[in-house]
Amino acid sequence: MKNLMAPWRLRYLENPGRKNCFLCDAIKNSRQETCLRLLQTPMTSVMLNRYPYIVGHLMVVPSRHISRLADLDLQELTDLFFWVRESEKILAETFNPDGFNIGINLGEAAGAGLKDHLHIHIMPRWQGDTNFVTTCGEVRVIPEMLSQTFDRLAPKFRRVLESLKE
Repeated sequence: MKNLMAPWRLRYLENPGRKNCFLCDAIKNSRQETCLRLLQTPMTSVMLNRYPYIVGHLMVVPSRHISRLADLDLQELTDLFFWVRESEKILAETFNPDGFNIGINLGEAAGAGLKDHLHIHIMPRWQGDTNFVTTCGEVRVIPEMLSQTFDRLAPKFRRVLESLKE
């Protein structure tokens, strides 16, 4: 039998009853690389999922700690979905996937692991990207370190942000 190691998940397992919102903590963190935040505007952040289902798994997050789309004002909604669209474009350019999963789980009953802070998952997908390891072993094989993915994506998000300022 072979072992697949995922030591980065230990921190999550040791603190499942976390009291602080990890998304709010990441938004407030000044160290962009530490919290895997690729982009931050006054209303929205884009960050790598620390426990990805697949390489390039992003989360687009409103800055305000809210749990429902209905709680966003029009500017927040527009900014949030602008960055969902830009994230899809950047992931397509970077990873050349065959498709995407883009999803929102509102509430615990809908599968939200973090039910109090709205976030949108964006995952590039490829034909045959899951196999027995994922379905039977409940293990995900991510072919790139998060730091490498961060280094590939961060400059592309910066370019989009800079182009908006021009």
